Parts: sequence; C-alpha cells; structure tokens
Amino acid sequence: MKGVLISINFIFCCFLLFLDSSTSLPLCVDSSAPFILNSTLEFCPYNGSTCCNSTEDTQIQKQFQLMNISDTTCASALKSILCARCDPYSAELFTVQSTPRSVPLLCNSTIASNSSQSKAVAVEDFCSQVWESCQSVSIKNSPFSPSLQGQAGRTPSKSNPSKLTDQWQSKTDFCTAFGGSSTSESVCFEGEPVALKNTDSEAPISPPHGLCLEKIGNGSYLNMVAHPDGTNRAFFSNQKGQVWLATIPADGSGGKLQLDESSPFVDLTDMVYSDAKLGMMGMAFHPKFAENGRFFASFTCDKDKWSGCNGICSCNSNVNCDPSKIGTGSSGAQPCQYQAVVAEYTANGTASQPSSAVSAKPTEVRRIFTMGLPSNTENGGQILFGPNDGYLYFMMGDGSGTGDPYNFAQNKKSLLGKIMRLDIDNIPSAAEISKQGLWGSYSIPKDNPFSQDNGSQAEIWALGLKTPWRCSFDSERPSYFFCGDAGQDLYEEVDLITKGGNYGWRVYEGPYPFTPNESPGGNTSKDSINPIMPILGYNHSEVNKNEGSACIIGGYMYRSNTDPCMYGRYLYADLYSVAVWEATEDPVNSGNFSKSRIPFSCSHDSPIKCDPVPGTSLPALGYIYSFGEDNNKDVYILASEGVYRVVRPSRCSYTCSQEKATTEAPSPSTSPSHACRNFSIYQFLQISFFLLLLICFV
Repeated sequence: MKGVLISINFIFCCFLLFLDSSTSLPLCVDSSAPFILNSTLEFCPYNGSTCCNSTEDTQIQKQFQLMNISDTTCASALKSILCARCDPYSAELFTVQSTPRSVPLLCNSTIASNSSQSKAVAVEDFCSQVWESCQSVSIKNSPFSPSLQGQAGRTPSKSNPSKLTDQWQSKTDFCTAFGGSSTSESVCFEGEPVALKNTDSEAPISPPHGLCLEKIGNGSYLNMVAHPDGTNRAFFSNQKGQVWLATIPADGSGGKLQLDESSPFVDLTDMVYSDAKLGMMGMAFHPKFAENGRFFASFTCDKDKWSGCNGICSCNSNVNCDPSKIGTGSSGAQPCQYQAVVAEYTANGTASQPSSAVSAKPTEVRRIFTMGLPSNTENGGQILFGPNDGYLYFMMGDGSGTGDPYNFAQNKKSLLGKIMRLDIDNIPSAAEISKQGLWGSYSIPKDNPFSQDNGSQAEIWALGLKTPWRCSFDSERPSYFFCGDAGQDLYEEVDLITKGGNYGWRVYEGPYPFTPNESPGGNTSKDSINPIMPILGYNHSEVNKNEGSACIIGGYMYRSNTDPCMYGRYLYADLYSVAVWEATEDPVNSGNFSKSRIPFSCSHDSPIKCDPVPGTSLPALGYIYSFGEDNNKDVYILASEGVYRVVRPSRCSYTCSQEKATTEAPSPSTSPSHACRNFSIYQFLQISFFLLLLICFV
C-alpha cells in the first residue's frame, strides 16, 4: 500500500508539472522581461513590447548589412529571423528543450488548431519558405552554419559567402535542424512577431461599473503581507515599526479583521526612526518562512539615537557628492544622520514550528543592508521577494529632495533612485563583503545586469526612478513587475520593471522632459540614455486641481474570483483617495495598457460602517497608503481610516454580467492543520478519481 501511495503522489505531481508547463510567457533571451519603448525601432518591425533597445536594433541592422544578400525575398526572410531576437517571446523561440539556438525555431508546418499562436489565415511552412528563397543565395556570415547550432543569438564569425545547399543536403535536413511546430505548449517563428490566442475565459469583457469595498478594520497600516503558509492570515505593520499577525474574515461573513493592537507579532520601535516620511517602510517573509522562520524589515534609523545605525553615507566622493555642502534638512538633521536599513529577524524558538508562531523576538539576526541617506525625503523602502527567483528586491528612492540635484537616479555608482536585487540566502564572509564593497550581508546574483560592470553598483536591477512606492509582481505572470513611481510636480507613473531598465528620472518626469533647478551633481543628456516610458500615469491636475499635488500608490494586478469584472486589471490609486484607476492590457502580453478612472463605494452591509466624504457619496478613506493582497488574491486598500477589502460588485449595486456565472473560490483555511483536513477529504477524492481514470485506460 505504501508503494501505491508513493506512486499516486508521483503521478499527481507529474500531472501538476504538465499543467504548469503549458503556458507561453513573454521573456527575453537574457531572462529579462520585455519592455515598452517610447518609439518604434528603426530596423526591426517591433513596437510596444520588445526585447531590443535602439542600440541592439542598430547592431542587428549592421549584422544584416554584412550578410550582403542580393536576393530581396531571401533578404526579407533573413531580416525577420535576425529581428526575432527582439520578439517578446524570444527566450522560447531561441531555446528548445533547454538547448539554445543560433536562430529562432522556424515553423515547419501550418499553425495547428491547438496551437497557442493566433493566426487569422493559416500560413505556409515558414522553414520551407526560407529554404526555397535562400537555398541558392550567397550569404556572408550565415547564421545557418551547422557549427552554430546550440549557440543562441551568437553572431557568426566572419566567413566567406555560402549557400544553404553548400551546408545542408536537402530541405528535410535543413528543417530538421532549424524547424519545429507550434503547439499548445510552445511557439515557433513564422516570419512575424509572435501573437498568442487569448484563451483566458475570464479576460475582461467590458469596463467594470465600480469598485465595491467593505471596511474590515479601523487600524492604519503601511504594509500587508499574506502569511506564507497559505492560510487566511496576514501580517500588517505601521510606520512606527510594529507588526501584527491578523486573521482575515471570509468574504461576506460579516466578520472583522481579528487583530490585537496590544499584542504585536514583533515590535521594532526601539530601532525605527519615524516621522512624516521616514519609518518602517517594508517587510517581507522568506518564501520558506514556514520552514526557516526568516523575515525581514526595511526601515530608517537615526544614528544619533541608535548605535546600530552605522552605515556608509550614500553622498560620497564616488558619486561626486560632498555631505558638507548639502546642509541640514527641514528637521535640522545632518546629511546621512538618517539611514536606510534592511535587517533580518526570526520567528524560530517562539513556537514548535515557525508557521504556528504568533510572536517573534525583536533581536536582529543579521544586518542585510545599511546606507546613509542625504535627506529625509524620497526614500521608498519597500522590499519583496521575487516569486520565481527567490531574490530580495529593494526599492530605493533618489533620497535627495526636490529634483534630485546630484543626479543619483541616473548615476550607476549610486544605489539611490534604483531597484536592487539581492541574494540573502548566500551570505558572504566579512572579508568578502569588504573586498566587494557591499553594503551588508548579502550576495550579488550572477545574472544582475551590472554584476560584471566595474563602473556600476552590482546590486542594481533597474534605475532612473524617483520614489518607487508600492511595487508588485503579477501572480499569474511573474515577469510582469509593476511599480508606482511618485513624480515631482507634474506627473505620477506606473512602470513595468525589467532587467537593466532605465526609467528616465531625472532626465524625464514621466513622458515629459525635466529640467532641475540646480544640478551640482551634473546632468545626463537625453541622447545618452534609452528611457523606458511609463505604461500608465496621470497628471497632478487630474486629481487635485486646486492644490496641484498628488502621489501615486501602486497596486496589484487583480487575480481574485471575488470580482470577476475586475479580473486581469491592474488597480492603482492616488494618496488623496479621490481617484482609483483600473488598467487593461490590450492585446494581452503586448505591454500596452489603457486606463479608466472608476467609481468606488462601500457596501451597505460593510462589517464596519463607512463614513462618507462630506458632500459626496465617496467613502471617507482618508489617505490611501498602500494596497495589499491575501492568499486568496483578494485585494485590500490600506488607508488612514482603516482596512478595506474589494468585494463582490453586487454588494454595492454595481452590475457585473460575469458575477453570477463565476463560482467564488474557497477562502483559505484558518490554520495549516485545517488546510490539511480540507485537502485530505475533498481534493483527495478529486485526485483519486483522476487516478482511477488513468488506471482504466492503461
């Protein structure tokens, strides 16, 4: 019987792996996410989402010109093949069964009906087209040399002109080497940019009529993180440095957030310095927290009040900055008196296992990062783990007040105005930390974009940001990494973050050129960078015409079944809680988003009554500080007036044609043991039925 159970588990795991592998996702050859250019490439026919910047486009053009192809039909085919490196799906096109290729997988048959690719009219065998048009044409530095197989994207070494018939005996041999088919699990190249069918039955059909909220808590929090054990618990923290473990009531139950303010999970207020713009800005729990109990806090400290606040000043000679010339801040603080800290803590030792711990000791286990800040503004500070790579992402603002006068955001020798990516599982020795010039106890992931660039900080994942405030990964498409980035005086933006991406600040504020009032740190010319423009945003005048000020609050791609009309839409808001937007990508996987401002209201049966804004029907949220997401993918608004959950549209009398047809997903259980009981009864029956079918057909 034991052997049978092991076999059942093995078969079921294989079944899950099979399901998980049947989706094509946009990804570049270097494993970075595609990005959006602000202009069309000059040579390759890619606009919108692409894997090439203008420099790479020019390199491909030069490679094509060196081939010196005389036949126009063959030249057209070769151009499209070379430009496939710019395709948003180039990682899959240039890698087949884990083997890299010198050219993309050429479609060698008509696109099948079960293919993941879309095509209004069936195309001929593209591999055969290439053979027929190029077999007798001389090609210098041909990418079809047999010696280049298994070398993806490599530029052929200089060679004499050759024909396909010189290197391959027949079309069959050629297409066996370079051809393949598109199925439900893979894509092939047919001479044009890859386009996938929209098979998502839950894709948005029409704009939602409104966002319905229920108020479940009165507390004011800055961060919310779902418990890694998958239950209906979550951690909430405030700016002062207190963290609470709360139980979230089931949707529609009428229950309130179960959180005891007098008994925090951990209290870090002795280390945290908090004021209007400083404090505990982020927390993150290790992906294996249920096993190792590791969790992390990002906060600011005051070196005059805490001996542990002892980092190196980010304003230093390496970045052409002299702290003595900055002067004191508005609070009278000296430059780098306040410092950004990421510290590690543990829940081990407070319970039989970390997942059942209800408290943790405020004793620091390891200092991950410490850096002195030039001023007490524009510091960001969110941290979160990448869902695929397990690395810690650390969002850092330019930290230098109005207009980033020292141009930190564009300076790759500075970590200000950047998103960092750190490996906190491989801890180097003190000697190695000193040798590499690290800011704490972490390692540099080998595939960080500037890890081999001696003139740049290897921690950098993306640059050119002002104040990234609330970033999130799409839970269904982890390559989509969204960040709200607060602007200066004109524009608030949402960026789609990609490896090595430059998001323009302070050369640009959103899509607008920016000129600083002063620039002791020098300027960056527009021609020297290739900025990635925001995918979404709004002018300050759109939300606050009287004061002309605003601050974006980045949100989440909505993936809950609770509001089916909101599914697949990115939600974000403004600090002043007068505006909430939803954004839709069209077509899917293009990186092109369109937004609409949506009304929002509180349900009439909200567990806690929502007070209205005087003279309006809007609920009085106060200031919106952040968004949160639980293990059921329900989305929350964290505001100064409380905690609000997005609920079914009908509870606010908003119409949604899909609501009745959608079965609400079961809420996570209240404890790990309960989760195991649910699995053993209901899901085990489903699995058993599946296995019986397998047995019957063997």
